[in-house]
Amino acid sequence: MASTSGPSFAQSLVAGGLAGTSVDLLFYPIDSIKTRLQSSQGFVKAGGLKGVYKGVGSVVVGSSPGAAVFFSIYDTLKREIAVPAHLEPIKHMLAASAGEVGACLIRVPTEVVKTRSQTSSYGTAATSSLSAARLLWKTEGLSGFYRGFGVTVMREIPFTSLQFPLYELFKRRLSLALYDGPGKLHAYQAAVCGSVAGGIAAAATTPLDVLKTRIMLDMRSPTHAAYPSLWARARDIYLKEGVGALFAGVVPRTLWISAGGAVFLGVYEWTIGVIRGTKA
Repeated sequence: MASTSGPSFAQSLVAGGLAGTSVDLLFYPIDSIKTRLQSSQGFVKAGGLKGVYKGVGSVVVGSSPGAAVFFSIYDTLKREIAVPAHLEPIKHMLAASAGEVGACLIRVPTEVVKTRSQTSSYGTAATSSLSAARLLWKTEGLSGFYRGFGVTVMREIPFTSLQFPLYELFKRRLSLALYDGPGKLHAYQAAVCGSVAGGIAAAATTPLDVLKTRIMLDMRSPTHAAYPSLWARARDIYLKEGVGALFAGVVPRTLWISAGGAVFLGVYEWTIGVIRGTKA
C-alpha cells in the first residue's frame, strides 16, 4: 500500500518518468486518431486509421522527462506548501499547475513534431519524427517548436486543476471507506481514482485541446500573415464548423485519458511503492 508520507524529489523523478513513457506509448494510436479528428483538413486526409504510430519517436524523447519534471514539482510543492486542511484542494491545484508549466517546456516541442507527423502535415518531405523536426527547424526556427505553448498551458492548467484535486479527493475518500485511514490504497485502487478524475477533466477541457491542435498544425508563414488570436480561432471554428467541432475527438480523448490516467497514476504509485519498499 502507499505510504502516508510523500515521495522524495528523486523518487518522483524516476516514477514520473516511467509513468509518462508507459502511458504515452501504450495509448499512442488513440492519440493519433483524436488528433486527426481535430485536424482542419479532416480525418481521412489527415491519415485516417493508417500509420497510427507515426510520430511516436518524438513521444519517446519527450514523455519521460516531461512527466518526471511534472511529478518532481508537484510532489515537492505538495510537501512544502503548508495550508489548512480545508484548503488542500487549492494546494493541489497550485502544485499541479506549476508542475504542468515546467513539463510543457519539455513537452510542447515534441508535441508539435508529433502532431504534424500524425497528420502528415509535411507530406512525403518528412517520413519520420527526426525529419519532421529538421524541417520544422529549417522553416520556422526555435519558435516553431513552441507553437501553441500558450494554449497548451491554458489547456493543461484547467485540466490538472480538475484532475489532481479530484484524484486526491477520490483517493482519500476511497482509502477512508476501505481502510478507515488516509494514504492506504494499493496502486490499482489509486489507478481507478486516476481514471475517473482524468476522464472528467478530459471531457471538460476538450475545446482547449482542439484549439491547441489547430494552432500546432498552423504552418502559415509568420512573415506573410499574422496569426489569429485564440478567441478569433475559437469563433472561426464555431461559425464555420459549429459547436460540435470544438468537441471534436471528445470520445477518444476522454477514453484515452481515462484509461491513460489509470495507467499513468497507477504506474506512478506502483513505482513509488517499489522504490520505497512498501507494498503497492
